[in-house]
Amino acid sequence: MITVENIHKSFGETHVLKGISTVFDKGKTNLIIGQSGSGKTVFIKTLLGLHKPDSGRIIYNDRVYSELSEDQKRLLRQEMGMVFQGSALFDSMTVEQNVMFPLKMFSSMPQEEMQERVDFVLQRVNLVNAHQKLPAELSGGMQKRVAIARAIVNRPKYLFCDEPNSGLDPKTAILIDNLIQEITQEYDITTVINTHDMNSVMEIGEKIVFLKNGLKEWEGTNKEIFKTDNEAVTNFVYSSDLFKKVRQMYIEERN
Repeated sequence: MITVENIHKSFGETHVLKGISTVFDKGKTNLIIGQSGSGKTVFIKTLLGLHKPDSGRIIYNDRVYSELSEDQKRLLRQEMGMVFQGSALFDSMTVEQNVMFPLKMFSSMPQEEMQERVDFVLQRVNLVNAHQKLPAELSGGMQKRVAIARAIVNRPKYLFCDEPNSGLDPKTAILIDNLIQEITQEYDITTVINTHDMNSVMEIGEKIVFLKNGLKEWEGTNKEIFKTDNEAVTNFVYSSDLFKKVRQMYIEERN
C-alpha cells in the first residue's frame, strides 16, 4: 500500500502538484490518468523518489519516505520495479542479460540462483525461447514483456509503469494490460500505472486517479467512472470512441 498525503511540488514559480491525497492499494492495478500537463508524470516520479515533494508525505506501508535515512531509502528503492514508456532495454545486452541486470546490481545471489530466477520470470511473461535475442530482434510487445520481467525479477513490493502501452497495437496493448494485472494479483504487488489509454481504464482500472491542473479531480473504479457527473472526467474520457460505446451500453442497461 502507498498512502499519499497532501503532496505539493513546484518547479520555480510553476505549481505542478497541488495537495494530492490518495491511497494505492496492494494487489490492485492503480491508474493515474489525465491530459498532458495535468501533473501525472511528476506525480509518478515523486512516488518513485525521483522528485522530492515540497510538502506532504508519501508512506510505503508504514514507512514515511521523508523520514527515512539514505540507506533506508536505498533499501526501499530495491523493493520497486519500473516499466518505462519505451521499455528502456539495453540494446547491447541480450534479453537474459537485461533481465539479470537488477539481480547483479541489487542482490547477492549466486550465479546459478540468478539464472533460475531469470528463467522463471521469462517463462512467466511467455518468453521461454528469447534468452539470447537482442532487443532489436523483438517486437514492441515482446520488448514490453522483457521490461516487465526485468521489473519483477527482484520480487518488488511496488511496481510502477509509465505508459506501458505506448506504441503498441490495440490487441498487444490488451495482452500487456492483462499480464500486468495478473502479476499484480498473483504476487500481491502495489501497482501504479501512468496512462492515457482508455482501453487500460476499461480493462484493468481497479482504482483510477484523475488529475487536472495538478489537482486530484476525481477517483474511483472503472465501473464508477460510468456513473460520474464530473464534467472534467467526462470531457476527458469522451475523447475515446471505446468509452462512448461502453458508456452507452451501460446507460441502456440501466434504463
